[in-house]
Amino acid sequence: MRFRAAAVPGVVEVLADRALDARGAFLRSWCATRFAEAGIDFAPTQASLSENTHRHTLRGMHWQAAPAAEQKLVRCVRGAVFDVALDLRPGGGLRHEAVVLSAEAGNALFIPQGCAHGFLTLTDDAVVEYLIDAPYTPALARGARWDDPAFAIPWPAAPAVIGDRDRDWPLHG
Repeated sequence: MRFRAAAVPGVVEVLADRALDARGAFLRSWCATRFAEAGIDFAPTQASLSENTHRHTLRGMHWQAAPAAEQKLVRCVRGAVFDVALDLRPGGGLRHEAVVLSAEAGNALFIPQGCAHGFLTLTDDAVVEYLIDAPYTPALARGARWDDPAFAIPWPAAPAVIGDRDRDWPLHG
């Protein structure tokens, strides 16, 4: 497990060290000791899967407000996604980090509190796993428009499938 710091403070790409042999492959997807050694304070309490049937399905941009602000470790376990962390913290400048996560690469993106998260599937039948350190609190769920010009996120395609709520989030500001 290796860690690549992103331009957005606190956002980290976690790179898998995959062991291959005649049986297939093995990779460690999370390790408290390695995260602590990398200076990342993260103790997941919840795991979720997002199953996405169609290519170019968009989910995001989501976060939870305080006191239920959350950190996430996001990994694509089937297919591939264009994954985005957007810095909404005061002084964060609305910077974003975009990474292609794929089952083949085994990489993941760690997203700290104060960052919105979203993704666009690049394949049919993409499955995304989330490890989260706070319980989901519907009353504190927040979102912003994926295509807000203030964010200037270079999405690789327009969404073919998007939920009403994600399509209708307000523009920033």
